[in-house]
Formats: sequence, C-alpha cells, structure tokens
Amino acid sequence: MPAAAVAGTPRADGNPGGETKVSRDMSLLSGEYVPSAARWVRDQVAEYESSGGARANTLRGGTDPIVVITSVGRKSGALRKNPLMRIERGGKYLAVASMGGAPTNPEWYHNFLAHPVVQLQDGPEPRLYRARLLEGEERADWWAFAVQTWPTYGEYQKRTDREIPIFLLEEA
Repeated sequence: MPAAAVAGTPRADGNPGGETKVSRDMSLLSGEYVPSAARWVRDQVAEYESSGGARANTLRGGTDPIVVITSVGRKSGALRKNPLMRIERGGKYLAVASMGGAPTNPEWYHNFLAHPVVQLQDGPEPRLYRARLLEGEERADWWAFAVQTWPTYGEYQKRTDREIPIFLLEEA
C-alpha cells in the first residue's frame, strides 16, 4: 500500500507522484484509516470525532483533556488515530511518547519520525502540524511544562530507563 501524504507534500520516500488531495471529510491526511486494536482507543476516537470534540474529550472519561492525533503508519501507510494528553502552549502542542513508562516507545513515535506531518484535532476542526523530536534545552523546557501540565509524566519517567521522547507539533 502506498504511503499516505498531505496535499502538496511529497511522500517521505521522495516519490513526487506521492502527492494526494485533501479529502472532503474531517481528515486532512489521505489514506485508509485503520482503527486501533485497543477498544477503548477506537471508541474514544470515534466519539470524539463524531461530536466535534464535545464528547470523549478527556482521557477515559476522567478530567484530563485530550486531543486526537492522526499519523501515517510508517510501514503500512494507513492512518492511525490516538488520543493524547492535551499539552498546548502558544498554539504549539506536545506529543509525549510515554506509553505509561513502558520500556519501549509507542508505535506512533515511529510514525511521527517517518511521516512528521500529522493531523491534530483539538475541538471541532482538525489542523495539520509538523512534528519535531525535541532535544537539549528545548526538550528540557517543554518537558518541565509537560510535567507541570500533567504530573503523571514525571512518574512515568521514573518507571523506565529510556528518556521519554517528546515531539513539538507546530502548525504546518
């Protein structure tokens, strides 16, 4: 299956024929959507999107707000959707690859590296963003903000030997 692309953006493999049109539905990325194997993720994403972010906008019905991020699968080219904690500052968002402090990164981490243009929905309208893996002082600043926003990230970091990766998402 060919990799999905954003209108006007060549595929990651450099194929100039890999450009696609923006679809007319709520997806700004094109490709086949393959729902998560995890039922709670599938259900939350479906409810969030069908309500324009008015429902299912907190993590598993709690009080912590989420956004839905759509990425392009690095191997399949399929669209993948994940609810992630809403961490925003100055119109920029963070995607924290914590996976609850697991020893490995979530699959979407690899998707972001392979296809850094992602779709983020924070409310009714999705927008395109470019994901950039943070390092050094910039990472330290944003990590402190992430932990301040959602202190559980500090606990997750204690559970793993890996440095939890964070991506800065800036509007494309």
